[in-house]
Amino acid sequence: MQPFPELLASSVAAHGHLCPGQVVGVRLAILGCRVLGFEVPCTPAQLKRLIVFVEMDRCAADAVAQVTGVKLGRRSLKFADYGIMAATFLDLETGRAFRVLSTEESRDLAYLYAPQEANKVRAQLQAYQVMPDRVLFRVQEVRVDLSPFDLPGPTQRKVTCVRCGQVVRDGREVVVEGRPLCRPCAGGAYFRAARDITWADMDWSPFPTPEKAELVDGPGQDIFQGK
Repeated sequence: MQPFPELLASSVAAHGHLCPGQVVGVRLAILGCRVLGFEVPCTPAQLKRLIVFVEMDRCAADAVAQVTGVKLGRRSLKFADYGIMAATFLDLETGRAFRVLSTEESRDLAYLYAPQEANKVRAQLQAYQVMPDRVLFRVQEVRVDLSPFDLPGPTQRKVTCVRCGQVVRDGREVVVEGRPLCRPCAGGAYFRAARDITWADMDWSPFPTPEKAELVDGPGQDIFQGK
C-alpha cells in the first residue's frame, strides 16, 4: 500500500484543503479496498472491476474518489444522496460488496486519541489518523444489484423525450401513459422555470476552425490543443 501520508497529501491537493473529512475519507477508501483484497491505490486491472457508491456530498467523497481512482465520468463512481458518511465498494468480477460507515462515536473519542490537542478540529485530524479501523468504522457485507444501464462502458440505450425532444440515456427516462419522458418533463427536476436564452458571444469556441486544432494523444485520453 502507498504510505498513508502520501495518500492523504494527494487527496488534500486534489480537494483543496485539509480537514477531518479528508482523513476519514482516505482511511475509508483504504479499508474498502482492503476488504475486497485490492491494492491501494488500485491497479488498472482492479480499477476496471471496482464500483464505489458514496452516500455523502462532503469532503470525504472527494478523498474516496482520489484514493481509489473511481470517476463519475467513467461510471465507476456512483452517488447515493443519503447524507450518511459511508461508501460501498463493489467488485464487479466476484459480486462481493462491502459498505463502510464512519462511526459517530469516533467524534466523541477524538480527545482520547489526541489528548494533547485542545482544539476540536485539530484533535480530530490527529485522532482519525491513529484510531484503529474497528473504532473509526463499521463494515457491512451487502448485496448490490446493478442494472446493465449502470455498468461502465458505452451507452446501452437512447430514448427521445416525447415532450421536449431531449435524448435520455441508459434507462433514465420516465414512462407516463406509455410515453417516454425525460425526468424534468415528468416533473422530477431539481430546477424550475426553465427558458432558453441567448447571449452576445454565442459564436465563441476554443478553436473556431478545424485547421487551428489538432488531436494530441495522451495517456488514456485524447486532448485537443491549438496550433
